[in-house]
Amino acid sequence: MLRPIRTLAAAAAALALVSACNSASTNGTLPGTPGDAPGNARGVSADSIKVGGIVSMTSASGYSKKDTDLGAKARYMRANAEGGVNGRKIDYLGAEDDGQDPAKNMSAARKLVQQDKVFAVSPMSSVTFSGADFLEQEKVPTFGWGTLPSFCGPKYIYGFNGCLVPTPGGTLNQTWPEGIGKLLGGAQGKSVAIIANDSDAGKFGIRTFQQGFTSAGFTVSYAKPSVPATAVPSDWSAYVKEILGSNGGKAPDAVVSVMQTPNNIGLFTALKRSGYKGLLSDPTDYDPGLLAKDATKQALDGVHVLLQFQPFESADPKMAQFKADIKAAAGGQDVPLNMHMLTGYMSADLFVSIAQKAGKNLTVESFQAAAQGFSDTGTLVGDRAEPKGQKDSFGCGALVQLKNGSYEVSVPFECHEPIPFK
Repeated sequence: MLRPIRTLAAAAAALALVSACNSASTNGTLPGTPGDAPGNARGVSADSIKVGGIVSMTSASGYSKKDTDLGAKARYMRANAEGGVNGRKIDYLGAEDDGQDPAKNMSAARKLVQQDKVFAVSPMSSVTFSGADFLEQEKVPTFGWGTLPSFCGPKYIYGFNGCLVPTPGGTLNQTWPEGIGKLLGGAQGKSVAIIANDSDAGKFGIRTFQQGFTSAGFTVSYAKPSVPATAVPSDWSAYVKEILGSNGGKAPDAVVSVMQTPNNIGLFTALKRSGYKGLLSDPTDYDPGLLAKDATKQALDGVHVLLQFQPFESADPKMAQFKADIKAAAGGQDVPLNMHMLTGYMSADLFVSIAQKAGKNLTVESFQAAAQGFSDTGTLVGDRAEPKGQKDSFGCGALVQLKNGSYEVSVPFECHEPIPFK
């Protein structure tokens, strides 16, 4: 039942079509959408469940999350090979490309619901999620990486490892500050600089991680969402100068970047050239594909990367299963693993797990009822529970370091007690 991943040309044509459909609609929805009636089961037939995704396959900076789609496909393929979900096969349409553009994100959400009539959107992986309110209004179960506020609070939107950008009353995952504290021999007396893009995601990242590092005992000497979100700076000297003088005129003990790979390469290269010898860390650059270029490998060498799942180097049997599933989805080829694959895989895994619990009579209502009491243990992201995950993170993670051309686990996967978010 799995359909091939769409080409960009097909996606562009689909977006043009949905624009025409939208202009013909007087109320912003079409007949047959999720809000129509109780017991809605749109996208569900006697033998299939229709699911689509939204992923930033392309972006202005060249950064791509396209392998998120492969990860989701891998998990759905295994579900189908095992007999489906309560006898129904997953009809995965592949992922729409939003290009990290808010307008395209909204168009993709409308297309999947109004034209394709999917039961669920899984995965949703982008730094923009303008389609969130629409999907929530239309009661579409949606799964992705909970790094945006839209994953924290809505009833129908789920982060595969919980809510990572909480609102007041929620909690913060402490894996990053606790892990860096271990690497530095403790947080007391240590300083950290945090830098992010000037975007909604960057601003929330600064707010949350500033509190997390402070609560762990660090002095946060610099915390700014100062880097343009639309283009990678050609000159990082101003940022480097400000960071290196932020700790009372001295350099901080650690520099934490809440940015994507192209920005991290520029920032870390500039810091190293300035003579900075402190710890460097980011939550993005766990991707063996990055090692193909010597310049990239040099820029990221020594960087500790935050993971919110078991490292690929783990001996956990579930990691072996993940690797086998990815290989099967890639046509039997061994492909370099990356965190985007895991994002898609675990988004799909949470959807499949809840849908299985919902039983044979699958509707939006039965799915939501199953989600309200859902929990399991020992997954690649730790122990999961809903609706806890719509307010709190699952609190688990690890750090890996790029060293001499390969990744090594620098802080093993473990779970930390989340702290209250203020």
